[in-house]
Order: sequence, then structure tokens, then C-alpha cells
Amino acid sequence: MKRTLTITLNGAEVTAEVPEHALLLDVLRETFGVNGPKYGCGKAQCGACTVLVDGVPARACVLMASRVSGARVTTLEGLVDPETGALSPVQQGFLDCEGAQCGYCLNGMVMTATALLKRRPDPNTEDIVQALRHNLCRCGTHKEIIASVKRAAELMRKRANA
Repeated sequence: MKRTLTITLNGAEVTAEVPEHALLLDVLRETFGVNGPKYGCGKAQCGACTVLVDGVPARACVLMASRVSGARVTTLEGLVDPETGALSPVQQGFLDCEGAQCGYCLNGMVMTATALLKRRPDPNTEDIVQALRHNLCRCGTHKEIIASVKRAAELMRKRANA
């Protein structure tokens, strides 16, 4: 059985007929062609599939698409400024501080950090560690990831003061 799913995906309303029990990750990647969220563990334990649903981090690999009907879903692609193509402060922070190695965790780290910085624009190290504690990094670049989030907070403050 199929259902009509309508969401606001990265700022644009989209609609599709999807299987009743379809997972959000599959719908995003296969139906809407959004490849930022990655399939990692399939058990909501690694964070590679993290998206923002109404601004809150969610694991798309276990979230039924039907549960987000009518919601705002933001993926990695949706963080870029649609007019200029400029990276978000979090994306730029990860670039500046080389917070990515293999890329496995990058989507989840960036999306979770984005949500953190909206809640807490000037986090300390413990805030960052706690926010990212459920996102796995196989490369062990935790120092660089923490530095990336701090850099993103700095970039956000600069933008706010400009």
C-alpha cells in the first residue's frame, strides 16, 4: 500500500507516493535524490543518516517517512545558502578545521552540530561532546570535530555581528 507524503525538504515542498512502511532515509535518497544522509548501521546507532526534522536531529534510517508528513526536513544539502551557494557556518567550520577524514560520520556530525548551535550558539567543549556523543567517528578525528564546531560558532557570531 502506498501513501502520499508531503514534506518541506530543504525549503521546498515536495510530494511523492511512497510505500506505507518506507523509511525516511530510503525516500530521501531514492525518491527525492538527496544523498547527504548516509546509510551506516541501519540501527540508529552511528548517526550517518542524521537529518533535521523541524530543527531536531533525527535518525532517518529508522524513522518511518509517514511520521514526518507535513514536517520541515533539512539535509546536508539544505544547509547551503540557496541564493549564493555559500556553505553554512558549520560546513565551513568543518572545512576550515579539517573535521572530516573518511566522511563516514560527516553528515551526522554536521547536522547534529547545526542543531546544537541553534540551541546554544556559544557551546563549550563539554556541550559539543555531549551533543555529538551518539555520532560515531571511525577515524578518531574527535579533536578536529570539536575544533570544527567551535569554529562554526565563531563564524556564526561573526555573521550575526556583520
